[in-house]
Formats: sequence, C-alpha cells, structure tokens
Amino acid sequence: MYDQSKQSELIRFARVDAGSTVIDVYPGDGDWTRLFSDAVGPEGRVYSFVPAEVAGFKNDPVGLMRTLAKEPGRENVEAVSEDLVAMPAATQPADVLWLHLFYHDLHTALIQTKGATAADFNRAVYERLKPGGSYVIVDHAAAAGSGTSDTQSLHRIDPAFVREEVEAAGFALDSVSTMLANDDDRHSIKVFDPSIKGQTDRFAFRFVKP
Repeated sequence: MYDQSKQSELIRFARVDAGSTVIDVYPGDGDWTRLFSDAVGPEGRVYSFVPAEVAGFKNDPVGLMRTLAKEPGRENVEAVSEDLVAMPAATQPADVLWLHLFYHDLHTALIQTKGATAADFNRAVYERLKPGGSYVIVDHAAAAGSGTSDTQSLHRIDPAFVREEVEAAGFALDSVSTMLANDDDRHSIKVFDPSIKGQTDRFAFRFVKP
C-alpha cells in the first residue's frame, strides 16, 4: 500500500468526495474500500465489488468483504459479487469506478473464463457511471508498443493501449498522474519479482463519461 500522502492524492485524483457513490472493483484486502468509506462519509456509498471470476479464490474474497462491511462505521459499504459484465445490475449509478492494478487482468485467461472481455467491461462501466463520472485506472506499465502481450506473463499492460481501449467505449481521458511512475523500472520483469515488487512503474488515468 502507498504512504498516506499518496493515498490522499489518489483519492483526490479519483474525485471521491463526501456523499459520492464509489464502486471498488476487485478490492483485494479492502484497503481502498476502507479509505473510500471514510472519504464518502455516512451520506455516501461504497460497493466492494468482487468479480465472480475470482470469488472462488482460497482466501474467500467475498467473505472478506462481507466481514469488512460489518466493521463499526462501515454501514456505507456493501459487498457485492457478480460476473464482471453483470456489475451494472448489481450496483447503483456511481460517481466513481476504481480499478487498482486490475485492468491488465481483463486480458488474461482467468478473467475471460466466463466470456467477459475488456471491451464488455468498459461498456458496463460506461452504463453504470453517472454523466460526468470518473473511471479511474491504476496499473503496472508495460513497455511502449507492447499492447497486451505482457498481461499474462508479467501482469503489465501498455498504458497507450489502455487509453485507446477505454476511449473506444465512449470515455474521454480527463487527467493523467505520474505520481506512481518509476523510471528505473525496465518493464521487462514480472511485477511480483522481489527486485521490483511494490515499486513498479505505474500509470494513473482518470477518464470521464461525457
């Protein structure tokens, strides 16, 4: 997880405010869900959305998020699990959809096992966001021009490809942040390698629904 200053900066970048409705897709241990819960306050709502494609993992991600939602002060959190493309039917219209270190997985066999594609998911996000809503993607950068060739092997994706793919769904790129950039990352090793784990070169895009 990032230090507190970067967490705060990313929340501002995502435009998560008091009263916002946020969908946190593939929330992992729930760190971001908790931060968003605090940020949106009692008038806001956070959907901790676990894709059905990963719900069967041994760590029981759905159970983890249901337990999180029962923590004191988390009445604004709801744990949800459906197929990725069914996300619009399982949540309410949102101000922000947050995707942290997950977009590349949309191009892997694991996530596509039920037939979902990145294009399908982007259309689902477009449907679920309110006009003017933010679609925020943070991910591990792959080498320029590599497209999706490293998504399965290195868990990286070419930022330019992500932009092209998301804009094709009707979104407009609103802002780019370099706060997580690392020029020393050679983009050629797996993100879990001890030499780079936690320090990968990462891009942050904020798209808006017109």
